[in-house]
Amino acid sequence: MSFKLLFRIFSRLAICLGIFVSYNARAPLGVMAGVSDAGADATLMLIYRDIAQNKLDVALARTENLLKLYPNFRLANLIQGDLLLARSQAITGFGNVPNAPPDRLKDLRDEALARLRGFKNKPTREYVPRNLVQLQPDQAYAIVVDTLQSRLYLFRNDKGRPMLIADYYASQGRAGDFKQREGDLKTPVGVYHVTSELSASQIGDEYGKHAFPLNYPNEWDRIQGRNGHGIWLHGVPANTYARPPKTSEGCVVLANQDLTALSPYMQIGVTPVIISSGVEWLKLNDWEHERATLDKEIEEWRQDWESRDTNRYMRHYSKNFRSTDQNLQAWENQKRSVNAQKTWVKVSLNKLSVFRSPGKDELIQVSFEQDYRSNNLSNVSRKLQYWIKEDGHWKIIFEGAA
Repeated sequence: MSFKLLFRIFSRLAICLGIFVSYNARAPLGVMAGVSDAGADATLMLIYRDIAQNKLDVALARTENLLKLYPNFRLANLIQGDLLLARSQAITGFGNVPNAPPDRLKDLRDEALARLRGFKNKPTREYVPRNLVQLQPDQAYAIVVDTLQSRLYLFRNDKGRPMLIADYYASQGRAGDFKQREGDLKTPVGVYHVTSELSASQIGDEYGKHAFPLNYPNEWDRIQGRNGHGIWLHGVPANTYARPPKTSEGCVVLANQDLTALSPYMQIGVTPVIISSGVEWLKLNDWEHERATLDKEIEEWRQDWESRDTNRYMRHYSKNFRSTDQNLQAWENQKRSVNAQKTWVKVSLNKLSVFRSPGKDELIQVSFEQDYRSNNLSNVSRKLQYWIKEDGHWKIIFEGAA
């Protein structure tokens, strides 16, 4: 039977991904062949299950229904072609299109696996990404991109706890992640935020209906000598549904309808976008414990600043510390000089956000609104710090204006 090899191919894929489902064999074909309300990836999962169970007519009908919604979905077109071709001849592999470019087929295979793996591995609500330690109150939403899973996760700030509310398939740079320099075709890994929104008239069809630039390189990138520019969240041309996993010049790319669905949650200058090569998910209790530990470290630094005891205050700073224009010694000298003129100091930290950087370093990004008051000076400013693990203790390695 010409279906046999196709059946074996998708059976192996289904087993590899751990796909299991029960079907109502008496259900009408139109009911069984519907498009999932959970989106294209959920429908692909159902199509692959149909094929793995040798229900190829159901798979074909479901694929055709999916293409009615997304006519430019190339992966769905490929699956449809395989299913139709299997009716008349033996199938030799996934994407049995005559004379098809091997690199294009590989891209579509990679997309199929990435979509199904990301959909299957979607975390439950009992888990929180370790990167989102603390959202400031006005950060209503946060985004975490997992380049390893080709997935973008959207979280709502639920009284300080990140709650997963949506996730989308996403593409990254052709050369992978951990961007270091201009033109390396890699997607950066780190903690960023949305800086603006660009309309279709500003960016052209290549980047979709709109785009959201990110603040790459951030302060830590610059300290590490990384360069480049123009890292965006953006869409795809009108004649495209989605890109394969590694096809951008370093940007994070979504289907146009996914980016449109995401756009109402973007707060310019506020929404954090954390790009990670693999997300570490913590159970809620573990996340709360880590958050409390880091909050305690920050609070001790604040109290030691108020004490005007420069030695206590400086114990929180790394031996490799630098500010925008000072090294550790210059910073300490200035603080000693300032403290000598103070009879009292009060410091409040408002709108505090804490994010664990997803890079290779044990690194925390801390930002807050600093309300500083003393006997001879009062001001309010926005501050940015990076804390790093040094000899087993958290130390401030950078401090400056946010």
